[in-house]
Amino acid sequence: MSSFQNQVALITGAGAGIGRATALAFAAEGARVVVSDVNEAGGAETVSQIEAAGGEAVFVRCNVARPEEVEAAVRQTVETFGRLDIGINNAGIGGDFARLHEQSPDAWNQMLAVNLSGVFYCMQSEIRQMLAQGGGKIVNISSIAGIRGMPMGGPYSAAKHGVIGLTKTAALEYARKNIRVNAVCPVYTHSAMVDGLIAVAPGMEERMRKMIPIGRLGQPEEIAQAILWLCADENAFCTGQAIQMDGGLMAG
Repeated sequence: MSSFQNQVALITGAGAGIGRATALAFAAEGARVVVSDVNEAGGAETVSQIEAAGGEAVFVRCNVARPEEVEAAVRQTVETFGRLDIGINNAGIGGDFARLHEQSPDAWNQMLAVNLSGVFYCMQSEIRQMLAQGGGKIVNISSIAGIRGMPMGGPYSAAKHGVIGLTKTAALEYARKNIRVNAVCPVYTHSAMVDGLIAVAPGMEERMRKMIPIGRLGQPEEIAQAILWLCADENAFCTGQAIQMDGGLMAG
């Protein structure tokens, strides 16, 4: 894989989990990283880890459900580092487990505001900057729930399906503008969201493991490596894809 030396990456939801692992991975390959999150303490810790390893990073607080904050984050990225080469749209929330008729309108609206509209706002701002500078790479974090149904998680599944739709549409719209857009679709991966669920639901981790043919949950670092692969210059022919990182789940 090529180095990302002198490239600039903006990563949302980088205060923990997949976002943090991705920020650390890009920094290790030479990228200058903008760590974005609503979790200021987590974001600061990610920056600290990058700097301790000899990398360069700054933290920008951003609630992706607010388009003005997204625009400000992209603007600050360019003001700080001069450009934006890579956008990783990872920020997201989990939802309540309930059947569709039991889901509240508020829960539905919050889920779509962060997990779908947030990705839309990020893509808009990132693409505007990339068009102005002549190209870039975007990876959106969807989910296996964006490919198949998720009983008891309808709003989450709907939002993640929408992320794949946005990904494929943008890939087609900007393919000749040197902007590549792909998605990664993880199965259950150790993160604050998943580990929090495991902590309050006895037996949940074992049920998750049984679903996955490889017999374990994913690690954030494994998802990060798939994201790096999609952004590498060697893979410039790859756009509009939703890469499954699922331990074999969708093979059956």
